[in-house]
Amino acid sequence: MTYSPEVRERLERDAKEIIGRYPKTRSALLPLLHLVQSEDGYVSDDGQEFCAEMLGISKAEVTGVATFYTMYKRKPAGEYHVGVCINALCAVMGGDQIWEELSEHVGVGHDEATPDGKISLERLECNAACDFAPVMMVNWEFFDNQTPESAKQLVDDLRAGKEVRPTRGPKRLCTFKEASRVLAGLPDDQAGEGPSAGEPSLEGLKLAKAKGWKAPEA
Repeated sequence: MTYSPEVRERLERDAKEIIGRYPKTRSALLPLLHLVQSEDGYVSDDGQEFCAEMLGISKAEVTGVATFYTMYKRKPAGEYHVGVCINALCAVMGGDQIWEELSEHVGVGHDEATPDGKISLERLECNAACDFAPVMMVNWEFFDNQTPESAKQLVDDLRAGKEVRPTRGPKRLCTFKEASRVLAGLPDDQAGEGPSAGEPSLEGLKLAKAKGWKAPEA
């Protein structure tokens, strides 16, 4: 796979905008990896070469970073990348069972995609949403308080092309490529939509205020 002139021109334009935000060019590597992932659906060989060329570094340096972070995929992710949290709290609340049943239902395992390219699955170590456990994410948007049944229904709805909305956050669920573009630092103007924190997240704050608790002063 090589980028067409039109795609190359667009990628270069976006890359230059991103690079211009950093005092040192090589500091833009992480968002540039998201940028090429937004084009290819994963960090392809051509994508790595593009990043190296734009930043004036070696391809080996790019590869070392791209293979370190799990958000950069080494093979094409599905249009909807579904992550199931199996870390301690989610696991004991049902995350392990959700993973096992969902993986069997979809027919793919960790970091694998369905033949139609619609769904890929990932075992996530933490979604940073313990107060809503067990939690899943689709293209990094939250789906809280899941069960094996709701998880399978969610994936079935995605494959059927039905409208699916995250529990919190934007009103529309973007594709994996669209999410990668946002992570590259090119916003889709949905960041301010919906609540970012639900009631369970605020219970501790309410309790502290009611009891007059304060953090120790320095």
